[in-house]
Amino acid sequence: MTALELAAAVRRRELSPVEITEHYLDRIERLNDTVGAFVTVTAEDARASAKQAELAVADAADPAALPPLHGVPVPIKDLDMVQNVRWTWGSAAFEDQIAPLDDDVVTAIRRAGAVLLGKTQAPEFGLPPYTENAVGPPARTPWDLTRSAGGSSGGAAAAVAAGLAPVAQGSDGGGSVRIPASVCGLVGIKPSRGRISSGPIKPDLIGLSTAGPLARTVRDAALLLDAMVIRSPGDMYWAPSADGGFLGCAEREPGRLRIARFATSPVPGGDPHPDVLAAYEAATTLLTDLGHEVEEITPPFGPELIAPFETVWAAMSTLYPVAPDREDRLLPLSRWLRERGQATAVPEYLNACTALQWAMRAAMPLLESYDAVLNPTVSLPPVPLGYFTDGADGAEEFERIKGFAAFTATYNVSGQPAVSLPLFWTDEGLPTGIMLAGRPGDEATLISLSAQLEAARPWHGRRPEVW
Repeated sequence: MTALELAAAVRRRELSPVEITEHYLDRIERLNDTVGAFVTVTAEDARASAKQAELAVADAADPAALPPLHGVPVPIKDLDMVQNVRWTWGSAAFEDQIAPLDDDVVTAIRRAGAVLLGKTQAPEFGLPPYTENAVGPPARTPWDLTRSAGGSSGGAAAAVAAGLAPVAQGSDGGGSVRIPASVCGLVGIKPSRGRISSGPIKPDLIGLSTAGPLARTVRDAALLLDAMVIRSPGDMYWAPSADGGFLGCAEREPGRLRIARFATSPVPGGDPHPDVLAAYEAATTLLTDLGHEVEEITPPFGPELIAPFETVWAAMSTLYPVAPDREDRLLPLSRWLRERGQATAVPEYLNACTALQWAMRAAMPLLESYDAVLNPTVSLPPVPLGYFTDGADGAEEFERIKGFAAFTATYNVSGQPAVSLPLFWTDEGLPTGIMLAGRPGDEATLISLSAQLEAARPWHGRRPEVW
């Protein structure tokens, strides 16, 4: 069942939150070691929350008025805080850390009535686009257990794609929701900058990162996005309010849209694999068949973005306060990035931020003249476990990452909303997503268009063999 169907069944008193929670806890017990989705399962807390939700349904004069996710299980990514639950940041240096409070987005999800199942696997500090760390087993795409579930929300994606949760919370600073969505056959939405607060602890800085939903359907993703939206005092960025919520956007036709497209990677050597280009061309054909105008444009981003983005990414890696006696527990990529970030002078960092903003100011007049922009999500189909790390030091690993994730990161810099959709499977049966980006603040058009594409080429019935 979809999350929407589960929530409706709870409100109609056809299914109890306890029943639903036990179903998912049973699947986690049987399948988690296979797919590497959860690093911490909070079974007893989930059961207690489900019991409270069940009592609330029984006591409600009008169950239809209950919160939208009442009794629906949702896991939280291990980069985010759930009070009194282990919070590792995907790092062995923090394997015993306990969160002192909830992140604001977790507070919002609780208010929506969700039952929290536990914490999903993330790579160390969320830095790479794969989920292999020293804390737990790697997150694998359920479509081929020899391959990566992507990252950094790889555990969240593996959980949803293997049926260990109906939906999951993730976060995206360079593609970390959209990349796992692509390689796990899911819908993943990176909202506009300022849509979801990063409070109370994580700083906004230049606003690369935001929380976002992973789901099997567009409507489920919109439902969870509505639940995650929150503003908090001190936020540096605020997206305009979305009147009526995002779920309703999936119920209306988008109209005839003008859509730009390009598939040239801004990273030299990062050109898309033939299977990725096949997905991109198939999406173009579908959009045209649905009556949209699709126009090839000259890529507005080029190699000039690489150096300043590297500088900013390295500086961000230093935000995690690793004790000197635990530095040896860090993985090679984290050590390499932190050394580089710690050696970055303040003027160099500010100049890098300035260069990124100049690039966006030059590109946005073109991008905003279209209703949406079509790109590949990533440059390769799902890659084998160890693809980035085998035989590589930190510098070489980062080079492999750049070519793989070049398309997604640009929209973190611009702050535009973007979605990855599972419209294509390769001849080997591997999901390969396509990405659509929208105007800043305009998730509504993206969700409406995504729902139209899903209706035209449904994917919800697909299940990996491990299911």
